[in-house]
Amino acid sequence: MHTQERKNMVTQAAMKTKLLEPEQELELARAWRDDRDEKSLHKLTMAYMRLAISMAMKFKRYGVPVPDLIQEAGVGLMKAAEKFDPDRGVRFSTYAVWWIRASIQDHVMRNWSLVRTGSTSAQKSLFFNLRRVEAELSRDAQKADLDLDSHQLAQQVATEIGVSVSDVQMMQGRLSGSDFSLNALQGADEDSREWIDILEDEDAIGADTVSRDHDQAQAKAWIGEAMDHLTDREQMIIRQRKLADEAQTLETLGQALGISKERVRQLEVSALTKMRNALSAHAPELRQLLA
Repeated sequence: MHTQERKNMVTQAAMKTKLLEPEQELELARAWRDDRDEKSLHKLTMAYMRLAISMAMKFKRYGVPVPDLIQEAGVGLMKAAEKFDPDRGVRFSTYAVWWIRASIQDHVMRNWSLVRTGSTSAQKSLFFNLRRVEAELSRDAQKADLDLDSHQLAQQVATEIGVSVSDVQMMQGRLSGSDFSLNALQGADEDSREWIDILEDEDAIGADTVSRDHDQAQAKAWIGEAMDHLTDREQMIIRQRKLADEAQTLETLGQALGISKERVRQLEVSALTKMRNALSAHAPELRQLLA
């Protein structure tokens, strides 16, 4: 059976699956958390796969194949099931929405363009809300009999989303264009140069650059090895608190994980201690690299 056919069967089965009562949901979630009962996990996730599919369909306009969106929604759903604490008094569907949306958005951002569109939370918010906010502001201006030029619209969008005008203008350009190969010919003539030929090499790679890149790659590899000593939850906390372009607050992570911000802080301290212990074997080399 082809992969596409399997995906279609999963989708059809999910749409026919009945939603769970709160008591059933708690029973299945506890069976998975406490006993690692895979049958309970399957029932729990299949019951809410319809929710995941519904959320995936909202991202069709970004040009990513629908089966891929549904697959990523399923990944988010599985992550939610893995981290869900049924004793926190929160419905699984409410908790899962955050993980499903995050998984889909990350996939769209990775695959929408060969050129990285942005990674901070503000840039992601701009990417996924730009067109909607533009449409709403344009409608409001029309109702007020106002004529907004492109710069005025960009200013209002920037204020609404909480980003700079330059970020808005950059994203407008990205969303209105498409990827362009620098190896494309400038003209139809076979003797035409490629576009890449006219770019000035502002920073030729020398021995110092090669050495620096090598050192950075080595340090990154050691940090990756240290991260392998952490649990999935600890890895998420370290990535969001220490490695993200815009660090998340303890309170935000606590809400996402269904735990208190003090517990997030404790997990962060524990994770950093584990990483320091793992990196201790490379301490002399790290000191030399960072000198």
